[in-house]
Amino acid sequence: MLRRRILRFSLVLAIAPLLANLAAAQEVIRLSTTTSTENSGLLGYLLPQFEAETHARVHVISVGTGKALELAKNGDVDVTLVHARPSEDKFVADGHGVNRRDVMYNDFLIVGPESDPAGIRGSRDVISALRKIVDSKARFISRGDNSGTDQMEKNYWKEAGVKPQAPAYVSAGLGMGEVLTMAAQMQAYTLTDRATYGAYRAKTGLAVAVQGDPKMFNPYGIIAVNPAKYKDINYKGAMLLINWLTSTEGQKKIADFKVDGQQLFYPSATK
Repeated sequence: MLRRRILRFSLVLAIAPLLANLAAAQEVIRLSTTTSTENSGLLGYLLPQFEAETHARVHVISVGTGKALELAKNGDVDVTLVHARPSEDKFVADGHGVNRRDVMYNDFLIVGPESDPAGIRGSRDVISALRKIVDSKARFISRGDNSGTDQMEKNYWKEAGVKPQAPAYVSAGLGMGEVLTMAAQMQAYTLTDRATYGAYRAKTGLAVAVQGDPKMFNPYGIIAVNPAKYKDINYKGAMLLINWLTSTEGQKKIADFKVDGQQLFYPSATK
């Protein structure tokens, strides 16, 4: 009897680490994020290593920043990675998120057809370029989805004091990759993040028309959903992902990600 109990106890000790690893392997971290991190291929590059090291699995929901924050606000995800700093700050201030961290940055571009009907190629002034697009009556495709890119575009038009009208202006309500494809088909201009453009450049044939304006700086932040608001939030998993992305290892992986030899994101996490 005693020997049998000892054998049972030894068996429990032997399989306990296996059960713990199995539980960890089944842990799911729900991430809402902007389409640029998905369309560019960045998450497909980063997450396999994170999952291999942590035995967690990340379920990605790729939408515009506005929708990504809404999913987090409703407790439908555990963590959100977006690029609209004023909206991020409001999200935290309203008590929906905690522990916001800078992750990386790149920049926005205006891209368009090689023919450049508005004559803006080589400009570094985004506001002046948008005014020329309006004056030329060239087509412009907008995301129209309350994404970080869409919010930035609206700010530019407001500063420009003008905005094209239909049919020259098309509000697509689509993700960045789809809008780039649409702009190519319609020989139109659009505002895009550099990462998604880099991934779609060869497919679309669109050329960079405007870049280098400080107003086109595009920072990304990651935020854990507030566990005090939703008790079933996987806060531990959220912080696991946040800490990995902002670690020396995660930041190096972000810097190493390239498309056609071009770096698309630049790490910005601070200690």
